[in-house]
Amino acid sequence: MSVDAADSSATVLQQQRLYEDRWSAYGANAGLLHLSSKPSASELKRFDLFKPYDDQLLDQLSPDISIAKWEKGAILFEEGSYLDVAFYIVEGTVSLFLDKHATSASQPIFDTKLVEAVASEPSQGDGAAQTAFVQPYQPPKEKKEAKGKKKGDGANITYLASMDFDLAHGEEHQLGRGDIFGEIGALNGWPQSVTARTATDCTLVQIRLPALQKLKLRSSDFKEWVDKLYRERTLSQQLKTTPLFRGTDDRFVEQLANRVELISCSPGDVVTEEGAAVDAFYLVRSGFLRVSQKVGDGEVAVTYLRKGMTLGEVELLIDGLDGWQTTVTSVGFTELVRIPRADFESILRDDPAVRQHLWAAAINRIKETGYTKQNPEQPDLIEFSLAKGLVQGNSILVIDLDVCTRCDDCVRGCASTHDGRPRFVREGDRYDNFLIARSCYHCEDPVCLIGCPTGAIRRTNVGEVVAVDDNICIGCGNCANKCPYDAIVMHDTEEVWPDTALPEFLRGRDRRVASKCDLCYESDAGPACVNNCPHACAFRINSIEDFQQLQAVDHAQR
Repeated sequence: MSVDAADSSATVLQQQRLYEDRWSAYGANAGLLHLSSKPSASELKRFDLFKPYDDQLLDQLSPDISIAKWEKGAILFEEGSYLDVAFYIVEGTVSLFLDKHATSASQPIFDTKLVEAVASEPSQGDGAAQTAFVQPYQPPKEKKEAKGKKKGDGANITYLASMDFDLAHGEEHQLGRGDIFGEIGALNGWPQSVTARTATDCTLVQIRLPALQKLKLRSSDFKEWVDKLYRERTLSQQLKTTPLFRGTDDRFVEQLANRVELISCSPGDVVTEEGAAVDAFYLVRSGFLRVSQKVGDGEVAVTYLRKGMTLGEVELLIDGLDGWQTTVTSVGFTELVRIPRADFESILRDDPAVRQHLWAAAINRIKETGYTKQNPEQPDLIEFSLAKGLVQGNSILVIDLDVCTRCDDCVRGCASTHDGRPRFVREGDRYDNFLIARSCYHCEDPVCLIGCPTGAIRRTNVGEVVAVDDNICIGCGNCANKCPYDAIVMHDTEEVWPDTALPEFLRGRDRRVASKCDLCYESDAGPACVNNCPHACAFRINSIEDFQQLQAVDHAQR
């Protein structure tokens, strides 16, 4: 066997162990009776889902597909959990229900920029909207909120709901042979909106995210099927609950949901090209988009878009703009809702409130573009932020290296707050004179949560804090492997798992736990790294805009 073949085999084996761990960690009562992996093309063709595809594609999908037998009453996933897997029912019945939350299952996607604009309630063209770009700098504040309160509570939020099913508390929805579920959350990085439990013994085909993405790209039939499910289960409700469309006739929105186009973009795909005819309005379901504009003989990034944001308001509102003002490119895998121009202009004619909200967003977008053009360093920062993932961050630790004396009081402060274990590394990428420390960003889409076998890593319901519960972490390393920013390390506790530990394979092994920044969310004093810096050169920034302002102040003081 060649070295490459051996490495490939080891990788597949490791993938399989991690995949099994997420259910085996529940112990003997997990309900997973059997799990067979890497089925052959002929085995996959036994199932209707895979019959249309050739052997070559099925061989590519196979490493990310398993066939599982579950006993009645097994919990497949709980609401609020993040999964990178969808389930296709071969035999049996699965019940979906709300188990934890008495209120609506809707988990909105927060649109920061549009909210800021909407909140200021500008009238058309009055220029009243104030963005972070034009406000005087204020030191970034931590967004600690009362436990149980989520960022974005309030009336002025614009969002696409992140739910797979429109299900009321107390109701159950049953799925049977040939149904698929979990695919919307897996493809969009959204938390599952319901709990799924086997109502009978079941045989399920379990398809992980890489295979789902390949199927959507390679098969128009599969994409149409998944999109059809999204329209039926989710889209209409999402559009109705989006504040942008509040006040619009429900019947019209339901008809609109059937007419919009669902766009799936791969990295580098061009959504709009500067100068081309404007033919639609877009809502971003997931992912990031780079927005660029021609300047001189070149092209510069002027801003970016992320889920919940919109594209097209400037061109559709301002008379005389017949072509796109920017080129928009997908950074990674992106999902969009495309509303044809004729449909959207109909909404604008019939609902003045929509027009007013869009004017606020349009003014913000114009100011962003203008600010970037006037500040030559801005495109570099946007490109850096997209490449390094800062656009994902809700709290990023930044250290001014021109002031820092490397005393390490920030690290010691962190360690003293966490029983001697520092939760970040004072190393990382540099931008200008700032160090982006290897500390959790508390991402908007925390991929580290996907596939945790015990739910040890989770949102804490304090702002956007992601934390690890040491008591139930089994040290599998799944979250550390998934974090794109090396912000999670595995810590040796110098203990050994007891003979009663579950799953059984842990018994007698050295006990490790995942270790990461938790923003000191249980401390009233806030982040110890910042509070213990004797030179006031450690900052927590909540966005690229905060970083821009920090830079501006730093440059002004030189």
